[in-house]
Amino acid sequence: MTFQQSAGSEYDARIKRAEKLMAENSSASELLFFYRRIAGFQKNLLAQIAGAPLPPETQRFGSVRDSLDLTLLLPHFRGFLSVVEQNAPNALAAAARELAVRTSDSWVVLLTEYWKNGGLSGREIGAFEQFFPRAFLQPYAACVAGGTAVPPVLETPRVCPLCSGQPMLGVMRLEGDGGKRFLICSFCEYEWGFRRILCPTCGEEDEKKLPVYVAEQFPHIRVETCNTCMFSIRTIDLTKDGHAVPVVDDLAAIPLTLWAHEQGYSRLQPNLFGS
Repeated sequence: MTFQQSAGSEYDARIKRAEKLMAENSSASELLFFYRRIAGFQKNLLAQIAGAPLPPETQRFGSVRDSLDLTLLLPHFRGFLSVVEQNAPNALAAAARELAVRTSDSWVVLLTEYWKNGGLSGREIGAFEQFFPRAFLQPYAACVAGGTAVPPVLETPRVCPLCSGQPMLGVMRLEGDGGKRFLICSFCEYEWGFRRILCPTCGEEDEKKLPVYVAEQFPHIRVETCNTCMFSIRTIDLTKDGHAVPVVDDLAAIPLTLWAHEQGYSRLQPNLFGS
């Protein structure tokens, strides 16, 4: 199976999961409805660019951010804005209309800036501001990451080995008699193995300073916190719910964002909708 085929199947799984969670979680139903439309666009965009050759830089180690081809992508941006305008909540729909009347040069600046800085430590981009370039570029970033050589690592990397992006999510996958922890990049969605007892933000290793919380409403989602740096990361535990789709289940867990904020924890990188 090619990367494009496997990625297309992944988007199908995301759409199906969003539909299921919409029926179960009324508080997140509007966002999940909108996400379903975004995922549909991302799947179609991936199919349309699938035949294009990746830039030659993708054969080098850690070169995802060197590989932006806007001549391939820019013709699809207006269609993306139309999807947002027709399906997003009011404020985001209005922003899409405003962006649609700008010049293509301004689109280039927006997309290029996010490609260079999105998800990087110390590069703060507001959730509302980054939504458009992030949602539009994500399928291409994942496609480039899928063709990029993974550099050898001697220790557990706290940032993505392919683009240096910070992790957005953790995921626990069944391995042997237990679960193995992975992190998912907030920029290119590359997934890499990560130690169970280690803060991905500051490197804290003292288990007593790394409490984990699980809400009754979301028994398969762990809020992994660090009392040293006061950052948190959510981990989707597939050993407890094998039907979960990490990116989608995270979007539906809005109350966990509110709870973590009330406890004084900041999220290292927000999800697509800023929660």
